[in-house]
Formats: sequence, C-alpha cells, structure tokens
Amino acid sequence: MNNDTKLTKKEINQAAIRYMFSACNIFNYQTQQGPAVVFGLEKALRKIYPDDKDYIASLNNHYKYFNTTTWMANLLLGASLAMEEKDGVDSLEAVQAFKTGMMGPLAGVGDTLIWVLYPTIMGSIAAYMGLEGNPTGAIIWLLLNIFFVFFRIKLFSIGYTSGLKLVTTLGDKLSIFTEAASIMGLTVVGALIPSVVKMNVGLVFQTGEVEMPIQTEILDKIMPALLPVILTFIIYKLIANKKMKVTTIIFSVIGLALILSFFGILTV
Repeated sequence: MNNDTKLTKKEINQAAIRYMFSACNIFNYQTQQGPAVVFGLEKALRKIYPDDKDYIASLNNHYKYFNTTTWMANLLLGASLAMEEKDGVDSLEAVQAFKTGMMGPLAGVGDTLIWVLYPTIMGSIAAYMGLEGNPTGAIIWLLLNIFFVFFRIKLFSIGYTSGLKLVTTLGDKLSIFTEAASIMGLTVVGALIPSVVKMNVGLVFQTGEVEMPIQTEILDKIMPALLPVILTFIIYKLIANKKMKVTTIIFSVIGLALILSFFGILTV
C-alpha cells in the first residue's frame, strides 16, 4: 500500500511527455506500445514503489501488450498511475484489466476523431488555402498542433484525477470492476477475430457435375469464421508457450499464407 505517496503535478506532466514522445518511436510488434508505457511511467512508479521488488513487479506489469490511440492512452495511463498510487501492488491486476478492457473502445473513438476527422478536415482546409497562396491555413494547422500537445498533457492529468475518484468510489468493489474489465477486454478481442482475421479456403470439392466450395458449403455451415478462430487459437498457444518469438510467428504466418495462396488453397 502506498497511501502516503503523492505525485506532484510536475511528475505527472513528465510522465505524460515521456510517453507521448516515445509511443511511436519505440513501437514493436510484440508488446506494441508497452515499452513506451514503461518509459513514460517509470520515474513516477519509482516514487510510488521505493521497494525494488514492488517497483520491478509494476514495470513488468506495464511491459505487456498495449495499443490504443496515443491521445486516449493518456487518459488510461493517468488513471492507472492514480490506481497504483492509491493501492500499490494490490492494484496491479486491476490496472492491467482496466488498460486491456478500455484500450479497444477508446481506440475506436480516438482513431475516428483524431486520426480521421481532424486531419482530414483541417488538413483539407490548410491545403486548399496553401494552393491559393494563403499561408494562414498552414499557420492555423501549426498552432492547432502546438495547442493539442498541451491538451494531451492535460488529458493525462484528467485521467489521473479520474483514476483517484475511480478507486475511491469503488473501494471494496474493485474486484468486481477488475472482473468486468477483463470480460470486456476478452469480448473486444473475441469480436475482432472474424472482422480482422481473414482466412478462406479456395478449394472446391467436385464429383461428376456436382461442385461444392469447401469454404461456403462446408466450413461456413459448421461455423462462420471457423478457420480464423482456429488460427487465432494456435497462435495464442504458440505465444503462451514462449517457444517462438512473436516476430517469428508473424513471418511464419506470412510465409505460410503466401505458399497456400500460390497453390490456390487459400484465397482472399
């Protein structure tokens, strides 16, 4: 328990800035933004956990798969920091469940508003004004981006404040919240399988004049998206066994897909 620890505004802002400027720079395909989370929070976590064992446990907990819109991540990481400041190592499970459960839904909101609408609308206006020889659009674009740097830092503080309110309000119900967040996270991941993983068999069973596409007439009749589910399960087991690196698994899947597609076994 670390009830006596109180992070200063400067330390909270420092954590936000460290994460913001490393989120995309140290991205990898195994833990994605995990290293950036650790780099961003490690100084604040050092203050929360003076004991080396607890500090390392927290760092390892954050050095896991994490990926969401970087703007939205500021909210999640600020709240996570507050939860750990309040309950220390007892909150690690709740923190991980919270991040896993919320990163998907917030990514949907963030990607739509920030990566699609904002640059499309403002970029189009700035580009049009530039084509007309008016530099005002470029100046507005620059000023907006400077403003949003400070706004993102503020989002981290908002997340931190909300995190304190969250753990204070939940109290003894934190275990229920953890379970609910875990269920939501699993639901989000499960829903992604049929929409993101594409795997179709191109073979056709033929006898005489009768032709039966294996994909639509057999596999889809058993269960839609059966092959993507099986492939996801196999990859999950490979990752869980830790006998193969994630990058090795990725290149193996790409190589297998190319070979099977070349022989017409799999189709787009």
